[in-house]
Order: sequence, then structure tokens, then C-alpha cells
Amino acid sequence: MSLTVVDPTSGATLEKYPETSPSELVSIIERADAAHRAWRRTDFAHRAERMRRAADILRDRADAFARLMAREMGKPVRQGKGEAEKCAWVCEYYAEHAEAFQAPQDIETDARRSYVAFEPLGVVLAIMPWNFPFWQVFRFAAPALMAGNAGLLKHASNVPGCARAIEEILHEAGFPSDLFRTLIIGNEAVAGVIEHPLVRAATLTGSTPAGRAVASKAGEMLKKTVLELGGSDAYVVLEDADLDATVATCATSRLINSGQSCIAAKRFVVVESVRREFERAFVERMRAAKMGDPMQQDTDIGPMARHDLRDDLHRQVQESVAQGARLVLGGAVPDDPGAYYPATVLTDVRKGMPAYDEELFGPVAAIIPAQDEADAIRIANDSVFGLGAAVFTRDLVRGQRIAEKEIEAGACFVNAFVKSDPRLPFGGIKESGYGRELADFGIREFVNIKTVYIS
Repeated sequence: MSLTVVDPTSGATLEKYPETSPSELVSIIERADAAHRAWRRTDFAHRAERMRRAADILRDRADAFARLMAREMGKPVRQGKGEAEKCAWVCEYYAEHAEAFQAPQDIETDARRSYVAFEPLGVVLAIMPWNFPFWQVFRFAAPALMAGNAGLLKHASNVPGCARAIEEILHEAGFPSDLFRTLIIGNEAVAGVIEHPLVRAATLTGSTPAGRAVASKAGEMLKKTVLELGGSDAYVVLEDADLDATVATCATSRLINSGQSCIAAKRFVVVESVRREFERAFVERMRAAKMGDPMQQDTDIGPMARHDLRDDLHRQVQESVAQGARLVLGGAVPDDPGAYYPATVLTDVRKGMPAYDEELFGPVAAIIPAQDEADAIRIANDSVFGLGAAVFTRDLVRGQRIAEKEIEAGACFVNAFVKSDPRLPFGGIKESGYGRELADFGIREFVNIKTVYIS
């Protein structure tokens, strides 16, 4: 059996990767556990030196890694280079801060000394998606390895080259060869890996159905999980927003990674008094985005990662229009052989339409009218998802109140688009998952928070 990589710009087969055999899989897990038991005894300075080497490799070869991402999943190379550089940032961040994050915390009790220690769990399985094929992995690997764990990567089946490249980066940087390994396996093999007694935890970034499957199996085995799942981020545009800046920010967020991002803006909830003006300017911004060859530096929108994903997105657009949404831009499948879909804008979107209820994973924006602030907040929260959100207003006190107290999401930005940052915790609520990545919260997800009491 093998995994086949298909060029999203042409549909042609690029390469085939042989799958990891069941016997080899068991061996990899056992060796990863042995590597972890030695690695956990190393000091933070030793780990940090290797993590900084990984950062250097990522920066030095960012152009090559960007071309690899474009080749396998269609990311425009300009964005792919930025992704590689962001991975270097997260490596450097944890190289600098992991020791402080994991330092024992003394707690005053009646003991001679009592404190909380943070000890690694062991082998952690990471099930990662194709849309940010380097960033999603490194934001797991950097804290997990710095905490003393071992990592096994089950990457998406269409980016095995990216998976192998990440393994090679870490090995070249000096991490033990068995401490981080890539598993070339299909989804059907994941349950068996979770069941293995030496695999202590799992993290998944992906769809809500995939999250349910992993959580169910891990729960059966009583193993810790962190899940970062789908999102249908609502961007609330109030009547006092700076519309020029707001439109620019909203269009940028909607088209990041050709619209294939869990935290991309998807639902634009605009109060009626400024909706027409917002809509006109937003459509022009979206129209100006250049769709084309992801290998070209001036491309804004590359092909979607797979043809089936493009076709499903088009179905959502067609069904929404059939139910009364108004198509004001795009919405037609190009004649080109690649998995392209143009920047598309739907307005007059209402509850019950796919564009309202479902995640639109591609360059399609849904504009939803709201009567006032209260109605906009209601609509923003009227979703099964709760990953990110944003609110746009010139009144920063008002914006902070809405972001902190009113919006149901793991993150809410004011006058800015939602993005992940190594310094801030990242994750969702509701059907967008649970647990947190990044910052000090992220490194503590896969450790034993141990009480030590000395009488």
C-alpha cells in the first residue's frame, strides 16, 4: 500500500510513498518510548540548542519548504515562506521559555516543602492536517519535545513530503532519530496507534468528525487528548467601525491560505446601517485578489488542496443560493484542470443555509445582516463552532467588552484578524475542540502536573 500525492494545480500524480508496515509501526513506537526515557533526563539547555538549530534550518531553507508546500497542497509560495519562518519563531520561543514554563512551583502548606512539578508523559501522537503542513506540526513539536516528550507524526495523506521534511529537519538539528518519527499511514491505522500502551496521549488538528473519532478511541483507552477542530469564525462589523481598515482586514483574513484555514474569517456579521457600504468595498477587495499558479510570488489564491474539497465548497455555494442567498462575486468553477475556486461573496445569508450553518473551507465569504449590536452578537454565537472571532469598532472599550464577555470563542480579536501566536494560547470551545496549544498553557497539556509533598 502507498499514499499518492496529486498535484492540485493539474490533477497529475506527483509521487507515491509506501505506507509504514504494522511491524515497523510497533518498532517505531517502542524505539520512541526508549528515546523519550533518555531524552527526559537531558537538561533544558541541551534541548534548546537543538531547537534553535531547527529554527536556523527552517529559515535557511524557507524557499524550498514553501515550494514543497505549494507542490503538495497548493499554498502560494509567498505564504509558504512565511509559514516556515513562523515555525522558526515557535522553535526559538520554546527554546527560550520552556525551562521557566516547566519550573517547579512552590506552594505553601503545612509540609516542610510542597510544590508542583511538571514531568513529560512520554510518546505523544500528533494527527495533523494539510492546510498548514509545517506550522501545525511545529506548534505541537516544539513544546512537546522541549517538555521531554517523544513525538509521532501522522500527517495528512496528501502531504507526506512535508511530513518527511519535518522529520529530517529535527534529525539534522540534533534531536535523537527515534524521538520524532513520521508515520506514513492511513486514517484506518490511527486507532491502533492510540491503543498501543506506550502511546500516552494524542493531539489532533482537523475536522470535527475526526476529532470525535480520536476522542472516542482515546477516551476508551483513558488517554489525554487536545483537539483543535473546525471553525466558522464570525467577524462582527459595528456601525462605528473604520470601514476602510475593516474591509482590508476582513478580506485578508478570508483569503489566507486560499481560504483554507480554521481561523479564517468566514461569517461577516454586519449591522444593517453600514452593510451596503461594507459589501461594496469588500467585494472590490475580494475581486482584486489574484488567483493563479502557487509557485508565482504575486499569487494570492492558489488551487484548493484537493478537487473533492473544491467540489464540496461549490455545492455549499449552490445550495445557499438556491435557498435565497445572493451571489455577488465568483461562484463558478473555472475551466482550468486544477482544483481552483475563485474569490466568492454571498450576501443576504440566513440561518438554514450551508453558508450560515457550515464551515466554508475555501475562498468564500458569507455576509449576514444584523439589526444592531445585540443582534450581531446573537448571530455570531449562533454556531456549533467556537474557535475564533473578531469585532470591529472605533470604541475600544466597547470592543473589549464584546470580545471578553459576549463572544463565545477561544479567541476574539478587536480590529484585527484572528491569528495564532506562540506567546498566546490557541484553541476552541464547543465543536471547535478543547485544550490549548502554544504559550505556557500549550507546553503543559502533555505533562504530568505532579504534586510533591515533603514532610
